[in-house]
Amino acid sequence: MPVTPAGKLPDIPSPPAPAAAPTNAPANATVRNIPIQEREALVPDNASDPAPKVLEKEARERTHELAKLEQEKQAAERLRQAELMADAQREAARKEQQLQEAARQEQERDEAARKEIIRQEQTRQAQLEAARQEQLRQEAIRVEQAARNEVARQEAERQALARQEEVRREQAKLEEKAREEAARQAQERAEVARLDAARKAEAQRAEQAKQAQLEEARQAQQLEAARQEAIKQEAGRQEAAKQEAARLEQSKREQAQLEKAKQEAEREERLRAIGRQLNEEAAQRDAALKNPSRSLLPTVSGMRRGWLFGRVDPNADLVQYADAISKKFELNMAFDMVREAAKQRHVPPMVTLAIRADGSVEKVTFVVSSGVPAIDEAIRNVVARHAPYGAFPPNLARQYDVIEIRRTWIFDTAIRLQ
Repeated sequence: MPVTPAGKLPDIPSPPAPAAAPTNAPANATVRNIPIQEREALVPDNASDPAPKVLEKEARERTHELAKLEQEKQAAERLRQAELMADAQREAARKEQQLQEAARQEQERDEAARKEIIRQEQTRQAQLEAARQEQLRQEAIRVEQAARNEVARQEAERQALARQEEVRREQAKLEEKAREEAARQAQERAEVARLDAARKAEAQRAEQAKQAQLEEARQAQQLEAARQEAIKQEAGRQEAAKQEAARLEQSKREQAQLEKAKQEAEREERLRAIGRQLNEEAAQRDAALKNPSRSLLPTVSGMRRGWLFGRVDPNADLVQYADAISKKFELNMAFDMVREAAKQRHVPPMVTLAIRADGSVEKVTFVVSSGVPAIDEAIRNVVARHAPYGAFPPNLARQYDVIEIRRTWIFDTAIRLQ
């Protein structure tokens, strides 16, 4: 049904007025205007008079006209009732349309509210994702800074050990020189004592020569000549001894200079090796920034990865699992595989070991090389020999697919992981 706007009624044609019944004009207008009862009272008793018939006919016509008027009145009433019903229906339709419009507006408001909630949720999720990405970036920066700090710490320790070793060697040289000086002074004191004893013996011989001067003049002369010869020989021997001591001293100085030059060359070579390693690490970091897929930083892939750089972490299960792997290296006879190679001068290597959830080894990465290829290869052999390692505990398995454990390997009487 079409809805009529509020305040405007439809155009309904009014019913045509009933046509007036044709009537014969009465001969007497005065009689026509007299009521029926009065006209009936005026009718004469004479039936043969035509006037009563006319009056009766007019009365019937009047009655018919009144009946038609009554019908027209009822038809008008019915038309008014129909119009009222049409108005009521139009009002009901208008109210229904208003209710439908209000429901539509309410639905639109609900839909707009739902879309706003979805938009806010999407915004919140985007913010959470951005925060998570920022957290990952900060964690990567923290890990790289920790690695740099660890390398700097190890370099400082190495330099401190080198300085201590240099001081120890200098002290040993000073002690050696002191011992040589003491030996020289003791030798000089012995020589002085010997000369003093010789002078005393000479004095005794002179005294004896004086007593037997006349009898042993010739013998005294021979003895004097022998003494002079002995003195010459002793002086020559002393000179030879001094020359030998000077030669030995010069040889020791030359040997010390050679040893110092050799140590300095080894130190320079170690410094050049460390410089090359630092340059390689810087190049790797630059390459990692240009190509993140080849970075030494923890990898980001579809697999869930956990990292432990050190011995402290809020995840106690992760720390316990890493300690179990470290003890497996430390308590077994793995040191025999690196014993010979570890005798060479080297830098304590920093190694990252990636273990899958089933205990297999994904990869071995050297963050800091030892500087000795044999040691690095021996570490790889130790890791491969002791694989596979224990599968992840249920708690770790629910969190990670791969765990990367970074440790510094120390070789003394055994393998120690720090």
